[in-house]
Amino acid sequence: MRTFDTLGQKKVVIGMVHLPPLPGTPFYQEGTMEQAIEKAVADATALYQGGADGCLVQTVDRVYPAGDEADYARVAAMATVVKAVADATGPEFQIGVQIMVNALKASVAVAKVCGGSFLRCTALVGATLSAGGMVEAHPHDFLTYRAHIGAQSVKLIAEVNSMHFRWLGDRPTADVARMAARVGAAAVEVAHGDEETNARLVREIKQAMPRLPVILGGHTTHENVARRLAEADGVFVGSCLKADHWDGRVDVERVRAYVDIVASLG
Repeated sequence: MRTFDTLGQKKVVIGMVHLPPLPGTPFYQEGTMEQAIEKAVADATALYQGGADGCLVQTVDRVYPAGDEADYARVAAMATVVKAVADATGPEFQIGVQIMVNALKASVAVAKVCGGSFLRCTALVGATLSAGGMVEAHPHDFLTYRAHIGAQSVKLIAEVNSMHFRWLGDRPTADVARMAARVGAAAVEVAHGDEETNARLVREIKQAMPRLPVILGGHTTHENVARRLAEADGVFVGSCLKADHWDGRVDVERVRAYVDIVASLG
């Protein structure tokens, strides 16, 4: 059983494993499932061999349902990918599941059954606007289901001010983080393109809740990660580990170089 025991104890590096549109979604292309599995395993293996602490398996598509829902075929496809990734990596390698945009029940089911150890939750509390409509959290329903299937060991990383989530209305990010922690988030995520703004968000959360790990949700490179990660506890990282585009292949040497920089931060 994989458990995210290092969260909050060291600066963690979680690489992104981006999936193409899966069966059960509007833009799925027939015959691409085997390619998706092969690429996901190759990317996860490169992250594992390069020294990353884990990966986040994330669906990437052009359109998503806004609610906590997922087509059966899509869930089955995600489960197949996550199990293949788990089989290809060691037990210490953490595997996250994120069926976009906010299919938390389906994601935690996949994690529980197929070897995942955490979820990245777009909206664990509150609500945010998306291209697909209003994304609303339903923490009571989700947490009840999580308990029902015995998946309390699957950690929750809640987006509180990120690429996918902005609180609908006027509320300090530290308050949102506090609410997320109250309903069970093991860590929270922030992501802002401006370096100083990002650092301020991290500091505000740390001042309010010093023991709550804060994960960066993007915008890091080999050049800036030492600065951006100085006050945070971990990072989701994608593009700078890829050979060309954000959906290209993960390069093991780029992973090693990035991990070495993070390890030097202590």
